[in-house]
Amino acid sequence: MKITETTIHGLLIIEPRVFNDDRGYFYESYNKSKFTEIGIPTDFVQDNQSFSQKGTLRGLHGQAAPFAQGKLVRVIKGRVIDVAVDIRKNSATYGQYVSIELSEENKLQFWIPEGFLHGFVTLEDDTIFTYKVNNYYDKASEIGVKWNDPTLAINWQIDESEVLLSPKDEILPLFSSFVSPF
Repeated sequence: MKITETTIHGLLIIEPRVFNDDRGYFYESYNKSKFTEIGIPTDFVQDNQSFSQKGTLRGLHGQAAPFAQGKLVRVIKGRVIDVAVDIRKNSATYGQYVSIELSEENKLQFWIPEGFLHGFVTLEDDTIFTYKVNNYYDKASEIGVKWNDPTLAINWQIDESEVLLSPKDEILPLFSSFVSPF
């Protein structure tokens, strides 16, 4: 697998080695020893999966300690723009983000460690998004910021009129009033 560091320390893009033939393809999406070698914690405790129609935006979410999560994300079917926002107060890149297109075609994975908010928007109907996390979900530890925050100015590559949000995501605070627990 090929590992690419992003412009924000800790965020990694993982490109698996894919074996294609007339039958289809095969690749390892996870290998504990290889992930340990590159510094990704391998004690994943939960796998999550979502199915979404085009324009569904989930985020920007995170969890505070002691339930902070690192996430290894990928797309099984469809395409998304995936975004991670640095909320580590002492980081030189605090308040900056990295976005990447993840798709069933490119088979890329994105490692998002603790100390980041995460979100994605689906670019196709029937998109299946999956992720491994290294800590359990805890409702009381949820944190988040509004997806279209003007300070962050994230380019979601979709018209705002097409965005489908949950009621929970509609009322998230702006980044200017967000107090990071990291």
